[in-house]
Amino acid sequence: MSEGVRIPAQPRSKQLRACLLCSIIQLPVDFRRNGCPNCEDVLQLKNNPERISACTTTYFDGVIAVIDPETSWVARWQRTSKYVRGMYAVRVRGRVPEEVEADLEARGIKYRPRDQTEQD
Repeated sequence: MSEGVRIPAQPRSKQLRACLLCSIIQLPVDFRRNGCPNCEDVLQLKNNPERISACTTTYFDGVIAVIDPETSWVARWQRTSKYVRGMYAVRVRGRVPEEVEADLEARGIKYRPRDQTEQD
């Protein structure tokens, strides 16, 4: 089974942040120490507090625990089936910065905001 991220303790839930690109939920310290386990090559969050603030948010709705991303219908529905197991937000409010969007476009990746405004 693939490695995932640690699940934060409930008392710290007000400190949780969701990645604006993949919607994984982590503590800010985890983003700082390890970056985003799905998007680090693009977002470069590791040891970059300003980038963490710009590319993650505390404004998200719902939480999904994804244990087996490859076989989960919920993970497919949320477009997280290729990501690591962990906690994901159902909906994330906000957009990645313009330079990140431009970088994604240069890599041939279509950016889809996770706020459910653009449906597949």
